[in-house]
Amino acid sequence: MAEPTPPNPFNPPFLLVHPEGGPGPVLFNSPHSGAIYPDFFVAQSRLDALSLRKSEDMDVDRLFDAVPSLGASWMAVTFPRAYCDVNREPYELDPKMFSGPVPAFANVRSLRVASGLGTIPRTVGDGLDIYKSSLPIDDALNRIATLYKPYHRALARALVTMKRRYGYAVLIDCHSMPSVAVARPDHFACDIVLGDRFGASTHPAITDVIEASLVRQGYRVARNRPYAGGYITEHYGHPDSGFHTVQIEINRALYMTERLMVRSADFVAVKQDLTAMARDLLSAMSALLPAERLAAE
Repeated sequence: MAEPTPPNPFNPPFLLVHPEGGPGPVLFNSPHSGAIYPDFFVAQSRLDALSLRKSEDMDVDRLFDAVPSLGASWMAVTFPRAYCDVNREPYELDPKMFSGPVPAFANVRSLRVASGLGTIPRTVGDGLDIYKSSLPIDDALNRIATLYKPYHRALARALVTMKRRYGYAVLIDCHSMPSVAVARPDHFACDIVLGDRFGASTHPAITDVIEASLVRQGYRVARNRPYAGGYITEHYGHPDSGFHTVQIEINRALYMTERLMVRSADFVAVKQDLTAMARDLLSAMSALLPAERLAAE
């Protein structure tokens, strides 16, 4: 007898807020900041509640939630990355995780699956296994159908609407990174990493504007190393068609105490700086990079 599929406690599975007057030309998206951990998920896990959160981009959604007042759109998931990761292909699945066969069309051999970080993750960010036992494959497919797919449909629809309205659409995909990833002074030491797939996912002027704004505010900024952008950046970034995507990774030590997963005293200042960057970007979109130029180049 098949095990019952757990209920969906994520209603809605994501939030999407547009500025007054409708979508702006830029959308700030936080796909990994969901922080609802239902009891049945915690019960499935071999980890305690704090360890389960190690993959979470804590409060990244809140760092950017002022952007609708500037004229940009804002989007964030409500479910945790450890439960379903929307920054993956729809079916990056590890067959070893599930009871029952995975669909034949699933990507079971990606590097992300091998590392335990597929669409339904096997591990949290520091490599700890999440589950006590195998999951019913129907559970995984239900998460994809009720969380992953509605999110991507809404994101794609929003970007198409922006493109029709302005002639281009700019997606800023917002993440945070463990401080240890950029801690060595001789190896990627920085505060923020901007990923544009080495120029493939956006017009370079957009990344230039973001970097210049952050540098003016005193941040150390790197490009594409160690993070060039994930599935969302690659999938939605098609500058030749007027769709531009930049991933931003923020050093968690800037705004939180990583070990305890709590905000630090610097959270408000970092949020203000990122809001200022969003303001600079929106100003550049209207003044420096008009629709006809971005759509044509």
